[in-house]
This record gives sequence, structure tokens and C-alpha cells, in this order.
Amino acid sequence: MELQGKIILALPERSGVSARGEWKSQDFVVETHEAYPRKMVFSVFGADRLQRFNIQVGQEVLVSFDIDAHEYNGRWFNNIRAFDVRLVDPASIGAAGVQPAPAASAFEPSPSEAPAPQAPFPPQPMESESTDDLPF
Repeated sequence: MELQGKIILALPERSGVSARGEWKSQDFVVETHEAYPRKMVFSVFGADRLQRFNIQVGQEVLVSFDIDAHEYNGRWFNNIRAFDVRLVDPASIGAAGVQPAPAASAFEPSPSEAPAPQAPFPPQPMESESTDDLPF
């Protein structure tokens, strides 16, 4: 999955030692540029990736990530781990900070070609010669 936005927070780096050796991880918060902006926290695991991505607060990025969940003491937790982070040119976002709307589909008629809306139940002519009082 991918998400584009601006890095608004870099949390402190964490490190430790496991059976496999030393490890480093850092969490970042990215905010989208939609009408109602969304925020997502994601993790970058590994000193090599942290150095290669070199993520800084204020950068416009495209984050490629995987979502996984794990259980601990009967509770479930999501884990969003980035496997690629690429810089995006801020000028491509647009002056208002909102991405342009997608182009119309080839299967949808343009507004000028769309047929005029019709009433769901067009009026039926009244028959004056009918002897029963049923409406149909």
C-alpha cells in the first residue's frame, strides 16, 4: 500500500539487542493533503533503511508500507512498517495542497452528454370512461 503526505513528526529512535544482534527502529507521522487530512504513524526498521531513507520533518514523501497485526495478552495491535520512502516534489501537490480530482472514466458520459434525468414514475393519463375506482 502507499500513502503520500508530509512528515509532521519524527519520534525518538529506539534500539536494542536481540538474539540476532543489534537493531534500530524509528516511528514517523505522515499527514495527507485531503479535504479532511488523515494522519498515520509508520515504523522504519533497520539502521540501513533509516540511513538510506533519511526522513526529515517537513519533507513531502510517498510511503510504501505493509500492514500486519499481532496479538499480545489477548489484545490485537496493528503494525505499519515502511519498506520504501521516496521524496516527492512539493510543487506537484498543487497550490492549495490538494491533489487534483481523478479524470472522468471512459465509461462515464461527460456532463454535456449525460441524458436528462427522468421522474421515476411518470404521470399516467387519467381515463374518464373508467367505471372502477382502482388507480391502475
